[in-house]
Amino acid sequence: MRKLICFLLSTLLISSCDVWGVAPQAFPVWTPIPSYTPGIVTQTPFIIPPPIFVFTQTPSSNVTVISPVTPENTTTPSPTFTFTPVQPTDTLPPAPVQSVNLVILGCNTSFDITHGMGEVTNAFVTVLNTGTVDLPNTCAILRAIDEDREHPDKKVCLNNLPTQRQVNLKLTVDSQYKVDTIIQVDVTSNDITLLRLDKQSCRDIGLFGGAPSDVGTIKPITP
Repeated sequence: MRKLICFLLSTLLISSCDVWGVAPQAFPVWTPIPSYTPGIVTQTPFIIPPPIFVFTQTPSSNVTVISPVTPENTTTPSPTFTFTPVQPTDTLPPAPVQSVNLVILGCNTSFDITHGMGEVTNAFVTVLNTGTVDLPNTCAILRAIDEDREHPDKKVCLNNLPTQRQVNLKLTVDSQYKVDTIIQVDVTSNDITLLRLDKQSCRDIGLFGGAPSDVGTIKPITP
């Protein structure tokens, strides 16, 4: 009986010891290797074309020389546009120009008993239409710094002064006796003032060559 008990104890002790020295490993489980996403290959055109080789053979030897040939530029050039202005077939007529000139030929003084006035100042002027259109209702108006009553010949008008025409006019104002008179002449057309000219002294100023004899006569402009 004692021998049986000793055998069982020995068996238990031996089974509890690590005989091999290495702990038993778990049974391996094989798993499949994960697959990679296949690459996508697309055909890409050549940006720079590959060289073209020309095979030439020299007469003196049987050596074949391979030389690269650069292809010519086959790119189609962009079209160029040239702007050509279109010339008008019809010429526009020139714009009308309204222009006048005024010349004070001279002044003198006299007495006007007919209109019941004493001393008056007479001014002789030339009105010139230097524009490209006629001047309807053209008037010349005389003013004086010492003017008293309004004289009937203070303002002289024409029905029309054609283009490139001139006219001599005589204007009169009632002025004070023996006073140095400053005058001013306006040229109007249809009551629109086109030009104004003044003369600082008009006292006893005689006209060079005398008063014009063609007062009121319309004639071509003389150079």
